[in-house]
Amino acid sequence: MRYFIELAYKGTLYHGWQYQPDAKSVQETVNKALTVLLKTPIDIIGAGRTDTGVHAKKMYAHFDVEIEIDQKKLVHKLNSYLPKDIVIFNVIPVHEDAHARFDATKRTYEYHIHTFKDAFENEGSWLYQLPLDLDKMNEACQILFQHNDFECFSKTNSDVRTFNCVIFEAYWKQLDNHIVFTIAADRFLRNMVRAIVGTMINIGLGKINLADFEKIIASKDRGQAGFSAPAHGLYLTQIHYEYLQ
Repeated sequence: MRYFIELAYKGTLYHGWQYQPDAKSVQETVNKALTVLLKTPIDIIGAGRTDTGVHAKKMYAHFDVEIEIDQKKLVHKLNSYLPKDIVIFNVIPVHEDAHARFDATKRTYEYHIHTFKDAFENEGSWLYQLPLDLDKMNEACQILFQHNDFECFSKTNSDVRTFNCVIFEAYWKQLDNHIVFTIAADRFLRNMVRAIVGTMINIGLGKINLADFEKIIASKDRGQAGFSAPAHGLYLTQIHYEYLQ
């Protein structure tokens, strides 16, 4: 049987989702828990990779197992076994060809900024106190919809075949001392959201204008885009599958 596992995690203490031989990852931690509890080797495949320090409010992964599973009992056991910064919401039986990565049709990220010092936000939001022109930054969001090739926002030397992405949604919103950037697309390149945020910060500061933003995208050059915003403000918040709705 193939199962999807729905989970969330705080990425502060992990070197990203993907297994790494010399560092702690979320994938490895969940693998070990499933292997112990199911008493058989388990290797989960995630919907994507999050970088070191990035969080996920909703992530999916799939795994195969030959034994019958009591789904509710497994969820309870996993949450008891796993560290407090990883939570399992659900274990879902799916058809044998279902794939957590390739079947996802839309992914949504949020980037969180707080504009006034907050003792409780330091690990989950970026403190940025310079005034930003959110109207201009939202105008830049409209430009994103007009493009498909986002190589300029991709980590260099990425092992991808194409830099094309379809962006469905992108906007900035402020509530009191908090600013949230929301972006949804069919796929994301490595470091893409953080690079977009850093570049749009420069727009909000007036360092570059909208015409410059167009030129940066057309250049396909990561060196032309802005800095990468810190990882701890980034959250994967939603992944859409046609057969889970």
